Amino acid sequence: MSQNGTFLLAATTWVLLFGFAPDTWSQEKAEDWFLKGNTLRLQGHFEEAVDAYKKSIERNPNATVAHFNLALAYKNLNKPKKAAVAFEKAVELEPGNLDARYSLGNVYNHLERWEDAIAQLNIVVRRQDDAEAHGNLGWAYYNFRKGPPFKYLVIINLRKAVDLFELKNQHEAANSTRKVLDDAMIKFNFNKKN
Repeated sequence: MSQNGTFLLAATTWVLLFGFAPDTWSQEKAEDWFLKGNTLRLQGHFEEAVDAYKKSIERNPNATVAHFNLALAYKNLNKPKKAAVAFEKAVELEPGNLDARYSLGNVYNHLERWEDAIAQLNIVVRRQDDAEAHGNLGWAYYNFRKGPPFKYLVIINLRKAVDLFELKNQHEAANSTRKVLDDAMIKFNFNKKN
């Protein structure tokens, strides 16, 4: 075979193998990018994890868990507004996802969006008895300034959080929450018997 014939055969083979390869051959799948993001996030490479999760979402925009993990990476980067947007998308895609609602409520607390935090965290505490959710809900009520005062709801949720932390033998969390509860009781003129 001549040199031109060999080149033509090689070029034809290359085009057939690589030029007309299906997308799954030429680019990574959403799941691959998602798994890469998880690895990067666990290694503490949060910026790179964000990029990987975004690529996963480009390929599969309806994957709740990709939006959720993107939000976690943003949270690790101390970018709560971007975390909130990603958690909001996760809740939009899967309204019954209590982890997403809890995390969104927690980020809203961080952003001092008390009313939004209350809305998300109320859904969580109505469906499961979670100490952290009650504590965060109590904190949101404690700081909420619009509308009627939520004195009783602050006390009820903080007490519930303390009790649940104690049941789980999480004494440090119980003590921290108890300090907020004591402060709230003083602020709202409650005594220990109320």
